[in-house]
Parts: sequence; C-alpha cells; structure tokens
Amino acid sequence: MTQRLNHSCIKQLLAPYAQRAQEDMQRWLISAGSPEQLARAMEYCALQGGKRLRPALVYLCAESLTDQADEELVSRSAAAVEFVHCYSLVHDDLPAMDDDVLRRGVPTAHVKYGEAMAILAGDALLTRAFEVLACPSIEAPALIAQLASAAGSAGMIAGQVADMKLCDVPAGPKGLDYIHLRKTAAIISAACRMGAICGRAKDWQLEAIGKYGQALGLAFQMVDDLLDATASADDLGKTPGKDAAAGKRTYVVE
Repeated sequence: MTQRLNHSCIKQLLAPYAQRAQEDMQRWLISAGSPEQLARAMEYCALQGGKRLRPALVYLCAESLTDQADEELVSRSAAAVEFVHCYSLVHDDLPAMDDDVLRRGVPTAHVKYGEAMAILAGDALLTRAFEVLACPSIEAPALIAQLASAAGSAGMIAGQVADMKLCDVPAGPKGLDYIHLRKTAAIISAACRMGAICGRAKDWQLEAIGKYGQALGLAFQMVDDLLDATASADDLGKTPGKDAAAGKRTYVVE
C-alpha cells in the first residue's frame, strides 16, 4: 500500500513536467528533410510515454535557481537529454544486448520496425540531441559537454559495457556502483547539471546539484532492480525477471 501511495505521489508530482517534456520533444524531434519512415520510427521510440524523469530534473533544477531562465534553452536541454535516454533504451532492447520485446507497454522498436530501422532510429535520436543543443547560446557548449560526457565512452556506454560483462569490474557493491554510476546515474546527474546551467548556477551549486543527481541515479537503479524482481509486466511496462534470467549483477542479488 505504501509503495503504491509513494508511486502515486511521485507520478502526480511529475505529471505536469511529463506533459511539458512531451511538448518539447515533439517540438524538437524531427529534422527537416528526414525520411518519413525514419521520422515515424523516431516518434515511436521517443513519444510512447515514459516517466520523463530526466527532463523533469532539467526543469526543476533550472527553476530551483531562477525564474528567469532562457525558456527555449531549457526546452532544448530537456528534449535533448530525453532523446539520449530514449536512444539508449532502443539499443539496450536489441537482440545483441538485452533482447527485450516489450518497452513502455508496447513492442520494442526492433520488434515493431526490424533491427536495422531500430538501430538507425536510435542513432538519429542520439545525433538529434546534440543538433538541438547546438544553438546560438553562450551556455550551449557547456550543455553539449555535459551531455556528451554523460553519454559517452566514460559514462553511459562504459556502464553498458560493464553491465554486458565486456570489461573487468570489481566484485561486490563497488562493482555495482561502477556500473550504475555510469549506466544510470551519469545521465540523471547530467540532467540536473544541465538544468542548473540553464539556471546560471554558480560553480558550487553546479557541483552540489551534480552530486545530488548521482545519488538520485543510484537510488533509481536500486528501485528498478527491486521492481524487476517483484513487479508484473503490467506494472513495469516491460518484461520482468530479465535481470535474473540473464545472470546480471543487481542490487537485489548483491
């Protein structure tokens, strides 16, 4: 009962930000001249619901510092960080990765469109994120650097490599933290920091907000691991029990 109540409260808190994120993502998603088939696949991958936690953090962190943030820059940042998140889900679900058939309650992109289009739609979402941030603003280079670092070979990609057991990772909690500080927390922390940059944060504020995002990211992953082991497909919108079936290291197991 308490779990359902807490989930309901969080969902209610995020609801207006999720709607705002949906509108911003629709605004910035498709580049002029994109093939129609690719555009439809990108919309399927990006606009099929979701909690929109990462763009919500962009909005909230900007609002926490000022009520005079550049609204277009906040909009671009929120959309860009969620495009990167959506791309990561599309690629994570591929047969070569987690081989999942359900995401957000609907068939995964490779099931719906085939592997080739799923890969290309994911690539397009990732590229579009940085195209959206490449705007004539003094803060744009810092925003691009934050997102690139979080999504790159020392961030989210490193976490996925470790999660797939493609590199050596320490045993125990330190190893789990290595994986999820990169795979999950890096993008959540980047969302917080990007919002703070839009809010013209001082250096100490940016550092504090980034650490908050890291801690939130680890907490988010712990809950996700627990839900994978205990929740149903209807609750999750994706296949439960995949971590155990794949022999993955989780906070539940370790």
